[in-house]
Amino acid sequence: MQRRTFLNTTLGAAVLALTGCGGGDSTVAATPASTDATSATATAALSTQLDALPPSDLSATEASALVFMREEEKLARDVYQLLYTQWGQKVFSNIAASEQQHMDAVALLLTRYNLPDPAAATATGVFQDPHVQELFNALMAQGQTSLIAALTVGATIEDLDIQDLQTRIAATDNADIALVFNELMKGSRNHMRAFISQLTKQGVTYTPQYITQAEFDAIINSPTETGAI
Repeated sequence: MQRRTFLNTTLGAAVLALTGCGGGDSTVAATPASTDATSATATAALSTQLDALPPSDLSATEASALVFMREEEKLARDVYQLLYTQWGQKVFSNIAASEQQHMDAVALLLTRYNLPDPAAATATGVFQDPHVQELFNALMAQGQTSLIAALTVGATIEDLDIQDLQTRIAATDNADIALVFNELMKGSRNHMRAFISQLTKQGVTYTPQYITQAEFDAIINSPTETGAI
């Protein structure tokens, strides 16, 4: 299984062209007051789009995909919040706020289909899915070792997220699920561009572990996408 391969390689696919790193300012700035409002606005806009798409019959595979993606988006948010606390790099706090929007978007679908929310009452860094929990633990252990490792963790999360979304989009014929997952994937591509930009500034080349090199190159060599939550 690819996730287990990742856990065993501890992000070995990142080729480090620079030894050492700078930690940056570790002071944690207060969360902007506009973050919750921005998330609420984005969620409301998406909810309006969903209202135009009536719910369809939900297969067990689709239900499982919604529950899983809710936790995977929480994993990304939690990791980035914690790495921002340690390294003080704005890329983490900015993308953590975006991941909250992703979580909210999946929650709309959980509510729509009356599915249990695995993230409704779990603390930061706690997950119901044992594989997600294992992945979180490995990512945090790696990301705490250096700033370069932390940025590589960010690129790896988005790499995996894109692949997981591609797989689940291909497995659904529900227009509402496809709408949300395609919006999440736009956001993940933007996040990958941001992390790769930061790694490039550090003299680091990231090698994709989940999507193909051709897909990775196409993302990195294309502009930031608009309309992404």
